[in-house]
Amino acid sequence: MCLTGVDYFSSLGYAPAIAVVAAGVLSPLATVVLVIVTLFGALPVYRRVSVESHSGSGSIAMLERLLPRWGGKFFVLALLGFAATDFMITMTLSAADAAAHLIANPLVPGWLQDQNLVVTLVLLALLAAVFLRGFKEAIGVAVVLVGAYLILNAVLVVVTFGQALAHPVLVGNWWQALTTSHGSPILMVAVALLVFPKLALGMSGFETGVAVMPQIRGDASDTEENPAGRIRGTKRLLTTAAIIMSTFLITSSFTSVVLIPQKEFEPGGAADGRALALLAHEYMGVGFGSVYDISTIAILWFAGASAMAGLLNLVPRYLPRYGMAPQWTRATRPLVLVFTFVAFMVTLIFRASVEAQGGAYATGVLVLMTSAAIAVTLSARHRGQRKLTIGFGTIAAVFVYTTAANMIERPEGIQIAAIFIAAIIVISFISRARRSFELHATRIHFDEKAIEFIASAESGPIQIIAHEPLRLTSQAYRDKLASASEVSHLPLDENVIFLEVTVDDSSDFETELDVHGVMRHGYRVLEVHGPVVPNTIASVLLHIRDVTGLMPHIYFRWTEGNPVRNLLRFMFFGEGEIAPVTREVLRQAVPDVTQRPWVHVG
Repeated sequence: MCLTGVDYFSSLGYAPAIAVVAAGVLSPLATVVLVIVTLFGALPVYRRVSVESHSGSGSIAMLERLLPRWGGKFFVLALLGFAATDFMITMTLSAADAAAHLIANPLVPGWLQDQNLVVTLVLLALLAAVFLRGFKEAIGVAVVLVGAYLILNAVLVVVTFGQALAHPVLVGNWWQALTTSHGSPILMVAVALLVFPKLALGMSGFETGVAVMPQIRGDASDTEENPAGRIRGTKRLLTTAAIIMSTFLITSSFTSVVLIPQKEFEPGGAADGRALALLAHEYMGVGFGSVYDISTIAILWFAGASAMAGLLNLVPRYLPRYGMAPQWTRATRPLVLVFTFVAFMVTLIFRASVEAQGGAYATGVLVLMTSAAIAVTLSARHRGQRKLTIGFGTIAAVFVYTTAANMIERPEGIQIAAIFIAAIIVISFISRARRSFELHATRIHFDEKAIEFIASAESGPIQIIAHEPLRLTSQAYRDKLASASEVSHLPLDENVIFLEVTVDDSSDFETELDVHGVMRHGYRVLEVHGPVVPNTIASVLLHIRDVTGLMPHIYFRWTEGNPVRNLLRFMFFGEGEIAPVTREVLRQAVPDVTQRPWVHVG
């Protein structure tokens, strides 16, 4: 829960102030709406995600399974853009708020005043330095930071709540302002519903909650397919965290709006991005306030570390596997430098303002939650669970409205996300094109029959004929054999083997290959399913070479049609110019021509 909490609970550092800025005197009621959506919307959705995506991959992995092929890949790339927005703004916003807490402390030297931007950049640089040295999520550190922060907040809420009740004039003033400004209760609820999207960053920790699932101890009887104990523990984690956070959000929003004058929430005011810290200093003294500042700075900084860890986990999990990122993106240090540079740019653009980044943060959080709600709705529909489909569909509709309203009200969020999405898609397809001639197979397995076919040819050259799996008549095999004989100008011996590649999902990149041997019309045939025909053929040929020690010869016919159109077919559908592309894949994989399988074309 504390690993989740460094992201989720740390938003208490700025959420009450943002709530007052967004909703004014109505912030407690708007926060109640936020809590209702949290407990009866986000929580049920992510409890379901924990059941169906218990490896720590979250809702994105669910959508990847539910939406296959290129459409699913594009959807995942877009979600990765929003996830990058969420995690990146978590880093920059948290660092900016930590800087605000640091320089606002009365014990800090005067020369640091008005240096939010510099202090924020320094905190981000320190964060990068930690990861460049090598970083592992320290559960013990998270427990200390979150435990101390929650205890300090509990003490602060009790004291400030008592102060509010001890000064009924302050409560009366707030109530008078509320009723004067908004009139009837119906109007208050309506306004609270309208401003709720601005408060959505108070739900920021649920995706992290399912991401830490592998850390949860399950039952001794748990299996990889059904880790019942781990799932039960995750549900308990999510529920406990949601209740704790909901309690703090409601109480802190009330004490903040009652005890702090509205002018202090304006940009540059004493409560700008640090309402609870101001209350700690005013009602509990400089000593407690300084301890609270240190605790807040530490958890906000560690929230940035959690976000960086999330990015380092997310990007290598998807993009290189899609062929849409260079291999170096699997390494931590280059990615840390890239993410740190982007964080610097975002901080400079927003001038380290917490309020200015709130919209972008809320957009990232809401899109991820919306995608999770859509994922569980589609899953329930796929399983024929009608009531769950209606229930989750209703929640998804609420999140769609909330996300759309947030984007309309604060378009900078979708603008930043659009930049991330565009960058990911452009870089991804450039990388995919550059890596098109790589070997895609992560593992190759021959069944017993396939091994028998290859073993029978060990006495002489291994002669393989590429054949289209759609032409399975006896005449088709005879014609292809005759064509191969013409290409080689030599009679092919009786050990000739046909190789057939069936394209399943051309949007896949890295994949395992299972090669099956079958007899068809008296001919020996190797069947294999892969995402791209030429690369799959090249992988199989190299595997045969390595296993037998003999150099295989493969025979093709030239592909008919326009070369440009065939190239596009290869890029997007895994087919096209089979013969020359197979040779190019082999050439790049094996520079030494004497160790390269022979390609014959006619």
